[in-house]
Amino acid sequence: MEHVEEIGSELRGRVSIVTGAGGGLGRSHAMLLARLGSRVLVNDMNLEAAERVAREIADASGEALAFAASVTDEAGIEEMVARVMATWGRVDILVNNAGILRDRSFAKMTMAEFRAVVDVHLMGSAICTKAVWDIMREQRHGRVVMTTSSSGLFGNFGQANYGAAKMALVGLMQTLALEGEKYGIKVNCLAPTAATAMTDGLLSEESFARLSPDLVSPALLALVSEDAPTRAILCAGAGHFARSNVTLTTGVHVGGGADAPRGVVANWHRISDRTGEIVPDYGFAQMERELASGPDEARSRGGAMA
Repeated sequence: MEHVEEIGSELRGRVSIVTGAGGGLGRSHAMLLARLGSRVLVNDMNLEAAERVAREIADASGEALAFAASVTDEAGIEEMVARVMATWGRVDILVNNAGILRDRSFAKMTMAEFRAVVDVHLMGSAICTKAVWDIMREQRHGRVVMTTSSSGLFGNFGQANYGAAKMALVGLMQTLALEGEKYGIKVNCLAPTAATAMTDGLLSEESFARLSPDLVSPALLALVSEDAPTRAILCAGAGHFARSNVTLTTGVHVGGGADAPRGVVANWHRISDRTGEIVPDYGFAQMERELASGPDEARSRGGAMA
């Protein structure tokens, strides 16, 4: 963002809040949103860092505010949103980016370390989203991005706390997307791979360069634009982008009774067969599929018991 002519129009008139935006990935997100025309509230616990990013945006002819607050501080976040509303009168985009790491094997991890990570990633995202939810409902427009992780989606050694929090955000996204749909609110997840202060010392110089946060942030436009999807999990890193999905296999009707436990074991390969798996539109899809299944369906497929 060096010249005024670089300011785009895709998000002109929109107002964004980016948490944890004093550096790293959050800064990259804030800079991109401003370059696309959005006015941006730069949130960080460190006021000096937030102000520095806000100045960078202003120096490039964008509009930005800085606000220091922990995402776990409900009163502070409410004050932050009130500041945005008093200044710009609306909130269109919330990027829940703030996070911490307390990596340790589960055997050595304390519950305080587990709780601290869950509080920031999960509760912090819920607190910030709750603070803007009614505003978005009333204006019938909103875009919320949760920051999940491959550590939550697929697991990662030493990150039980982080992975649990990050997968919980997928569940939060799934439900909020359903509840927000009729109000024009779309909720998605971004799973970034980026070299930031949280990964300092874990990567080689070459990997650090290839995993620049600037190569993740382009994913945001797809998730917050007028034509954005909802309930998408977009994985991004090193300029590569992919979708991740929570799926449901066709499964097998085993029934109840004394033989049911052995039937599940005996049919494990068929239960796990991914042929014809679906991405359910809502949680009750599992129940609907289960109720539609039965002895007649099982016989038509050659029997449930292997």
